Amino acid sequence: MEKFDTIVLGAGIVGVSAAIHLLRRNRSVLLIDKAPPGEATSYGNSGVIEREGFYPIVFPRQLSELTGVARNNQTRLHYNARFLPKIAPWLLQLRAASSEAGIEAYAESMNPILSHAAAEHGTLAGKGRAVEFYRGTGWLRGYRTAQSFEAGTRRQLALADRFGVRYQILSAHEISDLEPDLSPVFERAILWPDTVSVSSPGGVTKAFARLFELMGGSLSTGDGRTLRREGDLWAVDHKSGVASAPDVVVAMGPWSMDLLRPLGYRFPFAVKRGYHMHFKPRGDAALDRPVVDVDHGYVLTPMRQGYRITSGIEFDDRDAPPTPVQIERILPQARAIFPLGDAIEREPWMGARPCFPDSMPIVGPAPRHPGLWLDFGHGHLGFTLGPATGRLIAELITREMPFVDPDPFRATRFRG
Repeated sequence: MEKFDTIVLGAGIVGVSAAIHLLRRNRSVLLIDKAPPGEATSYGNSGVIEREGFYPIVFPRQLSELTGVARNNQTRLHYNARFLPKIAPWLLQLRAASSEAGIEAYAESMNPILSHAAAEHGTLAGKGRAVEFYRGTGWLRGYRTAQSFEAGTRRQLALADRFGVRYQILSAHEISDLEPDLSPVFERAILWPDTVSVSSPGGVTKAFARLFELMGGSLSTGDGRTLRREGDLWAVDHKSGVASAPDVVVAMGPWSMDLLRPLGYRFPFAVKRGYHMHFKPRGDAALDRPVVDVDHGYVLTPMRQGYRITSGIEFDDRDAPPTPVQIERILPQARAIFPLGDAIEREPWMGARPCFPDSMPIVGPAPRHPGLWLDFGHGHLGFTLGPATGRLIAELITREMPFVDPDPFRATRFRG
């Protein structure tokens, strides 16, 4: 049995970042995943490092919003009606967390770590020769009507003012000056200049994994669900045999609870499925930054593979067959704002976002198992926060002074 100081389960952006930070603290580290690094959730996102992610995705409260949800014909949300009874308790907790008090608590808890997110990416990108993927052009959130602008920005901009986060409110004319190839669909937009984006989130994660190996880390293929206690150590099977360590980090994203439920944990956890598809542009049309069509709940972002459309939320069983109806609904809206050409893939890609109802991850020790550490549940901010929570979990394991307050992310905030 090969022994390490720490085993990290999950080679997405969260797990790879944690593994690097542990190596930097002189820990021997084995990183295990059933797939190569950066080929699951960390591959398929919109590649955005959000500075303004201090406003959560909230439960709809307006009658018009609820009516749209009930019809199940939206671009931003789709669900399998037969799945609703299973996820109803989680949705009720999301509704409770969407109160003014819940939004305030989320903002105060998340803003400190979000303020470090881009810098933490930059540290690893510089060491891992991944700088070529990054662009500091901000991102644009477009609103098709004055009403949607007012409803969608009032609270968020007040928080931005409080936290000192920069933004620019743009008119239709100013939007056209910034992105000439966007059609004049948006009446207003907000440019968040301190948000960073990348041209390949999967490429970034793979570059970080190469850095991990160059630093002396061990990367292997295995199934984290084989984790078990053997004496005073944790043991897990992988392609080279059995490895053990006193500390294990669970960073398996939407698969994390597959490991934790058999250990007795019952955290309120849900998966939001999502889709993406790449398209060629028509002619020489181009965008310099990701664009969010807020009214329809999707992102259009320039990637190395082409122009990626990422969908909103789908509620269904994680492993149910794909139902990419959202991409079909989004396409007419996306073509209305930008001249998209042919699709590059035949079928949309599907992934899963791991989510807690308060929209914050768990980062810290498992309550009942010494040496078991948790770093998952980042929701829509996994790519944003992976390097930052990777640093935080490494500091907690090595008993350093954490660079942000870890208390809001403790597992004990849930009865699990």
